[in-house]
Amino acid sequence: MLWPRPPAGLDLTGWDKLNHAIAFAGPALAGLLTRRRPGVRSATLLLASLLAWGGLLELLQSRLPPRQGDWADLLADAVGLGVGALAYVGLRRLRAVRRSSG
Repeated sequence: MLWPRPPAGLDLTGWDKLNHAIAFAGPALAGLLTRRRPGVRSATLLLASLLAWGGLLELLQSRLPPRQGDWADLLADAVGLGVGALAYVGLRRLRAVRRSSG
């Protein structure tokens, strides 16, 4: 994330913004699934921390030639966090349905 020139092999989709969303959806989902204290407060803290991490990375990239920070990248990170959170909610609902029918 802070290399002056990221390796081409890290470009999973060919679209930088989608790469950002994927890069943040995974940690969001994993973090939500592995929290010790479930609840809205811990989920909000986790997602806010990941978004702050994304913001810090963009700030650091703006100081690293030839890289540049990009607000659109941070927005893509936030979209990824939302996708990860929605996946978490979906998995919780699926688990609840399976428990009630099992």
